[in-house]
Amino acid sequence: MLEVADVFREAGPAYRERFAGRMLPSQLKAMRDIERCRTPALGGHLHQCDRCAHLLYSYHSCRNRHCPKCQGDYTQRWLDEQQDRLLACPYYLVTFTIPDQLRALARAQQKLLYGTLMSCAAQALQALLADPRWLGARPGMLAVLHSWTRTLLYHPHAHFLVTAGGLTDDLQAWRRPARRDFLIPCRALSVIFRAKVRDALEQAKLLDQVPRKAWKQKWVTHCRHAGDGQKVLRYVARYVHRIAITNSRLEHFDQKQVTFRYRDNRSQQLQRCTLSAEQFIARFLQHVLPRRFTKVRYYGLFSSRCREALERARTLLSQGHEPDDPNADAPEPTGLTQPNGPTFPCPVCHVGRMTVVADLSPQHQPPPSLRAPPMATP
Repeated sequence: MLEVADVFREAGPAYRERFAGRMLPSQLKAMRDIERCRTPALGGHLHQCDRCAHLLYSYHSCRNRHCPKCQGDYTQRWLDEQQDRLLACPYYLVTFTIPDQLRALARAQQKLLYGTLMSCAAQALQALLADPRWLGARPGMLAVLHSWTRTLLYHPHAHFLVTAGGLTDDLQAWRRPARRDFLIPCRALSVIFRAKVRDALEQAKLLDQVPRKAWKQKWVTHCRHAGDGQKVLRYVARYVHRIAITNSRLEHFDQKQVTFRYRDNRSQQLQRCTLSAEQFIARFLQHVLPRRFTKVRYYGLFSSRCREALERARTLLSQGHEPDDPNADAPEPTGLTQPNGPTFPCPVCHVGRMTVVADLSPQHQPPPSLRAPPMATP
């Protein structure tokens, strides 16, 4: 299967030679890690079947959070943790997007602007939900930063999974939204969000770098019902430990051009996008996050400082028998087969067990006697 790593290995050296002076250390590291992921360069293990003596080579993962084929087990573990965190109530998905005029500043000041986007969005939500006209209580909120469209264009936005209800200040009651089919007014939310971002940039002395038009136009916020939250969690989980595109979407690479498919938002039809290798690499790398930037954040009842309040809310919901949401999506069965454990079934004879018979040290190429295609590790 064609991989992003194949494009990086073939076209990456020329790209780095041309743009190395303009690339961030995080981007250079992401390229290097993705190129080396599950190759002899990182070392690994040699497995042998105890029945038919078949050999398989399992090379180590790079564990870079931007790698398209890495972190599968980490993603499942994260998803399990979030499902345990969720409260038994309906949810809303609220999306915040910054306008075009702020994107140049976001590219130049990624850590500051991304952090501002998430914190100001959370503050705007909390301000409205504290109003008794809409809720008058403290909700739980999980936020995930995204910076791409399906064609890899730069589009910074944040998704918030918000409880349809909250815990009162005295911790004695779980309060539902004032309207059963409505959480908050998006128009008012966008005005508050815009004002808070403006104040944050003014405090950071960056306001003069944003065109005045940005503060006069409407900002896009969107709120829709999300059932019991499971479907949204599965969606955001795909990109918690990788970014932008999966290897399965790549269709063709001829050393000059890359073709990948995507689903059009409006028509929901599959489309194809063809870019030069240089354009593809540039689009991918613009979504590499700054070092140590936290792309998943928790607010309100989901904050680490509110564990007691969260358990109190869980108790109240269990006592109140919160009704199941008719629009809730049932969780999909999940599970990963781990071939890196002590033993696993032989893929050739299907009778024997594969066991580790040798450790492979990191190197550019395996010894001639051990050369074989790398094992496909999920």
